[in-house]
Amino acid sequence: MPEPYDVITMGRIGVDLYPLRTGVPLAQVDTFGKFLGGSATNVAVAAARLGRRTAVITRTGRDPFGDYLHQALREFEVDDRWVTAVDEYPTPVTFCEVFPPDDFPLYFYRLPKAPDLEIRPDELDLDAIRSARIFWMTGTGLCAEPSRTATLAALEARGKSGITVFDLDWRPMFWPNGAELDGAEPRAVYARALRHATVAVGNLDECEVAVGEREPHAAARALLAAGVELAVVKQGPKGVLAVHRDGTRAEVPPVPVDVVNGLGAGDAFGGALCHGLLAGWDLERVMRYANAAGAIVAGRLACSSAMPYDDEVTRTLADGRVPAEDPPPEPATAPSITPSTGRSSVRSPEALS
Repeated sequence: MPEPYDVITMGRIGVDLYPLRTGVPLAQVDTFGKFLGGSATNVAVAAARLGRRTAVITRTGRDPFGDYLHQALREFEVDDRWVTAVDEYPTPVTFCEVFPPDDFPLYFYRLPKAPDLEIRPDELDLDAIRSARIFWMTGTGLCAEPSRTATLAALEARGKSGITVFDLDWRPMFWPNGAELDGAEPRAVYARALRHATVAVGNLDECEVAVGEREPHAAARALLAAGVELAVVKQGPKGVLAVHRDGTRAEVPPVPVDVVNGLGAGDAFGGALCHGLLAGWDLERVMRYANAAGAIVAGRLACSSAMPYDDEVTRTLADGRVPAEDPPPEPATAPSITPSTGRSSVRSPEALS
């Protein structure tokens, strides 16, 4: 039997088209950068950058953008064997606007349906999922069939073996009617997944959807009561709170950064969280490391290609803040558009996840 993967993620993938200028409305942007995107996929990339053997379970359209995503995954050394094509639907595209430090509107083009919601239970390699040291799934994967049934089947197959992470990942625009799903509230669907997870990760809004609590300590207690062993609650500018069932807890402040683009910071946090848990570090060290990884990405324009290497995270922790990078070059076209000046204020990347 082949060696188990360190991390297998399951969920969203797509092409991110980000403006190469900040502080410019999308209607005025004329030049974009193309990047691999999707939360679960970015987590796999982030863990791979830190030296972990990773793979992602997802689906693309059978189109040139799908070909691009396979190419990008291989370049990032993420195994793409479980990334399959769907004939009926195009590969999703996501646009964003970049207004540092804390305004990054996203525009998802996932209609009539995203291929990553067509993951089917009978296509899953349950032996690989069971044996992975970490299995990471997201709330978006629960929003529609057949992805919902496939995600729950993967969780059940795990049987709480190893580390099973539920990224709460609440995206209301992906859910039918914005609230109800087959007659059940999203909270009921989340509860089914939480019973199989050992780790839950989410910001305050996501915790409120999952367990009805947004006060951080109450949310952590509720997540533990729902079945997980470790609750990680992102508190925005207050940093992150982590509480383990054994009573261990860590509450660490954010790493200062001049925010360029907050998108992707949470995925970098997730990949670094996986790395620290696999390394067996104490809880506070894991949280500080993950916070630093997220901050680094918040200080960069891209998401997947911005994921840091271990030496960058280590250096950031030693320095106590993320060093400012040179701004991206301005495109030669459309000189009439005036970019924003400077990098704006210091903010926590967790406030933007």
